[in-house]
Amino acid sequence: MSTMTFSGTRPSASATEPVARFVDLLSAEWIKMRSLRSTYWVLALSAVVAIAINVNSVHSDLPYIDQPHPPMSGLPPFTYDPLFHGLGSIAADVMALAAASFGAITVFGEYATGMIRTTLAAVPDRRAVITAKVALVTALTLVLGVTVSVTSFFTTNAMLASRHVGLSIHDPGCLRAVTAYALVIPVCALIGMAFGAVLRHATASIVAVMGMLFILPLLFGGERYRLLKEIGNHLPLAAQARLSLNPDGHTSLGEYPATITGSWIALAAWALVSVAVAVMVVRHRDV
Repeated sequence: MSTMTFSGTRPSASATEPVARFVDLLSAEWIKMRSLRSTYWVLALSAVVAIAINVNSVHSDLPYIDQPHPPMSGLPPFTYDPLFHGLGSIAADVMALAAASFGAITVFGEYATGMIRTTLAAVPDRRAVITAKVALVTALTLVLGVTVSVTSFFTTNAMLASRHVGLSIHDPGCLRAVTAYALVIPVCALIGMAFGAVLRHATASIVAVMGMLFILPLLFGGERYRLLKEIGNHLPLAAQARLSLNPDGHTSLGEYPATITGSWIALAAWALVSVAVAVMVVRHRDV
């Protein structure tokens, strides 16, 4: 009687799946954002509205620029400020709100739908996931900010050339103003991401962003207390407004004005702190 024996090799362990590259994470985040048409339509529409506000502001001023203005006691003669009107605060507020809401949606949207669990199951490295999201949101909103800022500046000053008050990008303060006007948009988007990561709720995140950008500055608008005024000077939109001021204009900075260097540092600090908060919260909180 013979016995039959079987020999063979033991099946090898399952092959280790390759670690996702950063460019793969960027592609995945881009697919997520692109799949929600409402997000980029809102961003595109807000950019068009912001440019239209700035252009309309200058267009409405054209009939009155050449007219004589009666002198006012204690004030210098009136001179038209192309930077103040061509890079207006209302348009900046529109873009800031749209960008901050977009940043918040990119984070709390995944938690609301439960997609974050699938994402982290596929890529356990949470820091890489949120870093890719931060990079893509920053790039998209920076493109929008540059588009609005550059288009508004050159369009409005081309209109003002007929009144001989238009500015060149090489004039004092112009490049700084255009740069700050563009950079505040991605800064606000990163602030929105931080709120979205912390709150993880649509209504709460949007309300918190609006309160942070538009209501909180009202608490620091007076000039009676220096500390409160200096805090207000370094809020995101206040820092951008300081950097966008025409150095040859007559806008009063009031008591305890912010410095140019301090305003640049404030914008950078808001961006860095917002990124740090978003990364830390996503890494250490349960999904």
